[in-house]
Amino acid sequence: MELLSLLRFGPDGWGDELAAGAWLTIRLALATLPFGIVLGFFVALAKRSERPALVVLGNTFTTVFRGLPELLTIFLVYFGGQILLQRLVGLVFDGATVEVNGFVAGMIALGLVFAAYSSEVFLGAFRGIGRGQWEAAAALGLRPIATMRLVILPQLIRLALPGLANLWLVLLKDTSLVSVIALSDLLRRTNIAVGATKEPFFFYAVACGLYLVMSIVSSFGINAVERWANRGVRGRA
Repeated sequence: MELLSLLRFGPDGWGDELAAGAWLTIRLALATLPFGIVLGFFVALAKRSERPALVVLGNTFTTVFRGLPELLTIFLVYFGGQILLQRLVGLVFDGATVEVNGFVAGMIALGLVFAAYSSEVFLGAFRGIGRGQWEAAAALGLRPIATMRLVILPQLIRLALPGLANLWLVLLKDTSLVSVIALSDLLRRTNIAVGATKEPFFFYAVACGLYLVMSIVSSFGINAVERWANRGVRGRA
């Protein structure tokens, strides 16, 4: 009971700090998801392109960001982005200083990694759509953009959803890495609580429980989305 009292909300407990860290973790993951999916989709399109330059660019992107450790990517984006912006601003305003927002840097870094892996998921999903789908759409007079939006994307989402769902769960856990750039996520708040109370096992166990809860809730959401995406397929069956 004495340990549980450490989770009280208010000045005498750490409950509000851990809740704030968990909320930031969720917000970071939710902000990263659309950025990573959209970028990964366009990288997959580049890798399927008939232009060699785009294919090389897409393959280079996935090779780099799948090969680099996520932690190193965060450091490169956070510190490298700050240096780049500082120099760009310095060209216009002498003596001006620029500080990169940790949340934005974490979102971009994790989004780049997510995009590298999701591009492979989209590429596999594209291969699951027969060439006849494109030819039938062209025969009906649909333009390429309309074909992609009305014919290909609905099937692509259904085929890519299992892989994207797994990547979402990985992303949810990888958000813990942003604590190294002083972003007050769940892991950083937990480390502060451990340092103040000298109760590492208890607070790390609580953090584990919170991450598990987020994963379980995500699994229910993923199952609901999968049922929605497959409703037409089941109806035809």
